[in-house]
Amino acid sequence: MAAVRSLFAPKDLTQGTPWKRILEFTIPMLIGNVVQQFYNTADSIIVGRYIGDNALAAVGSAFPILNLLLVLFVGISVGAGIIVSQYFGAKDRIQLSKAIGTSITLTALASLIIMIVGPLVTKPLLMLLNTPPSIIDWCADYLNIFFLGIASFTFYNILAGILRGLGDSASALLFLFISTVLNVVLDIWFVAGFDMGVAGVALATVIAQGISAILCLLKLMRIKDSFELNWSMLKLNKELSLKLIKLGLPSGLTQAIFSMAMIVVQSLTNSFGELVIACNVIVMRVDGFAMMPNFSFGSALTTFTGQNIGGQRLDRVEEGALTGTKIAVATATVITIFILLFGRYLINIFTDTAELVDLSMRMMRILAFGYIAMAVTQCLSGVMRGAGDTITPMWISLFTTVALRIPIAYGIAYVTRSELYPTGRPESIFISLLISWTLGALITFVYYRKGKWRKLEIQ
Repeated sequence: MAAVRSLFAPKDLTQGTPWKRILEFTIPMLIGNVVQQFYNTADSIIVGRYIGDNALAAVGSAFPILNLLLVLFVGISVGAGIIVSQYFGAKDRIQLSKAIGTSITLTALASLIIMIVGPLVTKPLLMLLNTPPSIIDWCADYLNIFFLGIASFTFYNILAGILRGLGDSASALLFLFISTVLNVVLDIWFVAGFDMGVAGVALATVIAQGISAILCLLKLMRIKDSFELNWSMLKLNKELSLKLIKLGLPSGLTQAIFSMAMIVVQSLTNSFGELVIACNVIVMRVDGFAMMPNFSFGSALTTFTGQNIGGQRLDRVEEGALTGTKIAVATATVITIFILLFGRYLINIFTDTAELVDLSMRMMRILAFGYIAMAVTQCLSGVMRGAGDTITPMWISLFTTVALRIPIAYGIAYVTRSELYPTGRPESIFISLLISWTLGALITFVYYRKGKWRKLEIQ
């Protein structure tokens, strides 16, 4: 029983063998990412099976708008995790309490703004994006319900981020698992049972995430040894609010611009025809699972670094960065070998069409080695973020994604045009991604070695 309690408790990452502490923190987060991936997949399956293709298209068309409007919350979540981990490592009870309270209050205010503004801009945005008339009402219904219940999404992400900043990734995993199971049950109940359509899918998500947010809050209220969570601590602190936004907004903006860059590349993908579009979908779904360890190790090193920077343990940060990156690279190498050996079997899960299987396997062979490079990028970027340097990873990401990948993709496509490939060879999509990942790893390593992040003071 004591072992179970310790699993679901804050963890001091300034003590113990670094690689063991990093693994203890990473594994629940990795499992959580897998659960999240299945969460999204189950949503799509239920919508497609019970409502139809148009409903699936409506939900898919709503995501770009959601992503753009939720950038602020992604930023607050990242910033909260960094500040909380640093003050927790420094054993600064008062500042930790104020940071958590400010995060909660800032989230409440931002949620209120989205609840008011969101429904007002939904229809105009959908029209601006040339959403087909056949699905625009479904899109609007989905988005409006989501915006009105936005607090459930925002509070879950912020509170789970705070728990991870405290070193408790296991509780965040447990609550995500509960949310996933509940969401699937409610999806089927609302859609198949009550015939609520797309609105039922949105309502199920809002309720499921709302319950998970409440569980996260109850968990935080029980952690009284490290901080206080009372009305006085919920007072909005201007200095901490600015620090939260300063630390987190670069990550949010990076994701938003990355999504926009993907839309630009998608237009090139579409020019190659239906077979390449289907191939891209398959490869990206496999990519979603293959990238999970890299993202998980990166997030773990952010928290590990934050706590040890707060505890003035720079020696542990450098040791953790080295061993954590080695483990991540080893994991990525195993994944790469697995994809090269068994990728065809993975593709067969999605399709039996021989031509599509061959094309997808060819593209996966191009992309596979990039996962090793991304292991380096995610881990060292995680270290820099944990130290408070969120700007450098942002610029590196923007350079490799926008200034590098897009011109390379279109350039290769242009020079490989032929009678057989009038718009260029489809390999251009994945070669450009491999090049941007590889150069991104090299640039990140150089900036990590330059050590600007080592000179930053506790936030």
